[in-house]
Amino acid sequence: MHHLHKILTSLPSHVRLVAVSKTILPDVLMEVYRSGHRVFGENRAQELIAKQPLLPADIQWHFIGHLQTNKVKYIAPFVEMIESVDSLKLLKEINKEAAKNERVIKCLLQFHIAKEETKYGLDIQEAEELMAHPDLPSMHNIIISGVMGMATFTEDEGQVRQEFRKLKKIFDDLKDKHFPDNPSFCEISMGMSDDYRIAVEEGSTIVRLGSAIFF
Repeated sequence: MHHLHKILTSLPSHVRLVAVSKTILPDVLMEVYRSGHRVFGENRAQELIAKQPLLPADIQWHFIGHLQTNKVKYIAPFVEMIESVDSLKLLKEINKEAAKNERVIKCLLQFHIAKEETKYGLDIQEAEELMAHPDLPSMHNIIISGVMGMATFTEDEGQVRQEFRKLKKIFDDLKDKHFPDNPSFCEISMGMSDDYRIAVEEGSTIVRLGSAIFF
């Protein structure tokens, strides 16, 4: 796991690394766990539901993929953070299932910043509608902790940098407008194995790395 150690030492102290464990077998994940790492991410609910019982209970699981509302109940008992909230409907469901489990789940609002249409995420208008919704103040079992986004998969570093800057600006605007005195709203999750260095330069606080660690 020399990749992990090398990456961790290169990251600024305020940036957390989520080890993205999709398709990686539990025994390989245990090597990473034994090295001291505790934050893992999955982007498919089925895979997370299958793996979680096989691994230590103190792992902080981040869900980072598109989440269907009917899958929330399966991950609500243990998930630390859901990074991919892209609708009020999903946020309500997370709050409901977190309440059933007497838990509070951290959530990031996912924004569509890439050129690719295949990516999920809110736009500014949808986010403002969500923030203004009368039901939001009564959702006591979720904490909106920040924003998440994925840049376009491209060799064009300038474009990637521009997209990350866009997400940082969205974060700053939301912070000023809706969370000025709320220290919980502090996370910008952007940057994957190919582009995390640019993301860190542009203000990322969480990077989601899979192939950079495991391959």
